[in-house]
Amino acid sequence: MCDCLVALAPATSMGVTLFAKNSDRPPAEIQEIGWFPPRRDAGSVRVTHIDVAPFAGETLGVVLSRPTWCWGAEHGVNEAGVAIGNESIFTTLDPRTVPVGLIGMDLVRLGLERASSAAEAVEVMTGLLDRYGQGGTGHDPAIVAGGRPYFSSFLIADPTDAWVVETSGRLWAAERVVRSRAISNRTTIPSFDAAHRHPRQPVERLVDPRLASSNTVLDRGPVTFEGLRDHLRSHDSCAEAGWSVCMHVPDVESTTASMIAELPSLGSAPVAWMLLGSPCEHDYLRIDVSAARAPQDLLALAN
Repeated sequence: MCDCLVALAPATSMGVTLFAKNSDRPPAEIQEIGWFPPRRDAGSVRVTHIDVAPFAGETLGVVLSRPTWCWGAEHGVNEAGVAIGNESIFTTLDPRTVPVGLIGMDLVRLGLERASSAAEAVEVMTGLLDRYGQGGTGHDPAIVAGGRPYFSSFLIADPTDAWVVETSGRLWAAERVVRSRAISNRTTIPSFDAAHRHPRQPVERLVDPRLASSNTVLDRGPVTFEGLRDHLRSHDSCAEAGWSVCMHVPDVESTTASMIAELPSLGSAPVAWMLLGSPCEHDYLRIDVSAARAPQDLLALAN
């Protein structure tokens, strides 16, 4: 479970694009925040379950929040000002029946490392999806017995543009964001939703209240950093106890990491405000995303 929001610059009080995500994962899973500098791949890249072809050129430096057991990431920001977050979604295709391939978190990291704009990230991620497919557990088998495969949707943003991508196996659809957008653990692109949403997924109880709450925040406008921060800490968006934007469902799902990204234009460095754990219990740490050196504020997360 997760919730993602984006407001493009014209919809915000700051005049910069704001991106926000809560990462909801098994409570016992360990997540970490790290800086991954630019690199040149000497050969194939081992992602969580498979090898993928190397990138032709130098990757971008990225700040990622990632479960320690896998290669990919829940969310992050790169030095070019692209932010990406993913959501687990369930469709008419059973993810347990498809071959092992990329997982959604792999696609988040690959998109951030290989794309300097939101539109380019859509091209990179869907191209990799077409080539390698999507499959394999997205949960640590040491924590979730046998693992738990799922398909993903993505919210992708840069200082002037944003996209939603929804997937079912190798199938995908993309929709450009006009002003602001929220996604959660369900299909939302109308044509893709009609064709692929799992008929028995309890979206009315466990997903739609959170999505409606996110849309209310965006529609109220202008969107502010403080408004997004308060929303990510909120517990009033659930039809059932614990299934709120700031999630607390013991032994099932909890918010284990969170991010608010400021994506300014005019050459300014993007800023990632990140935390580990529950946003209602911890403060966000400001990280200036730069390829020049590892952001020094990341040292505070390791202490």
